[in-house]
Amino acid sequence: MQKRKKKKKKKKKKKRRRSTDEGVYTCPTCGEQIVIPLDPSGGSEQTYVEDCPVCCNPNVIHLEFFGDGQTPRIWADAE
Repeated sequence: MQKRKKKKKKKKKKKRRRSTDEGVYTCPTCGEQIVIPLDPSGGSEQTYVEDCPVCCNPNVIHLEFFGDGQTPRIWADAE
């Protein structure tokens, strides 16, 4: 009598959901995705300079907050 081997089910990796106080932009120089904290108390439109933690080049970060429940718009330009 042969024993049957049970097939192991592969677990699907759950995609990590970002909290509402984090956002992501892509560095225009190196292409890495960078996670940044979001603070809507600074105004509905924000612009500031931040160095990429991967390639150390300065980026101008732009944030636009639209209102309750809507995802903010985040993008970066090379300085």
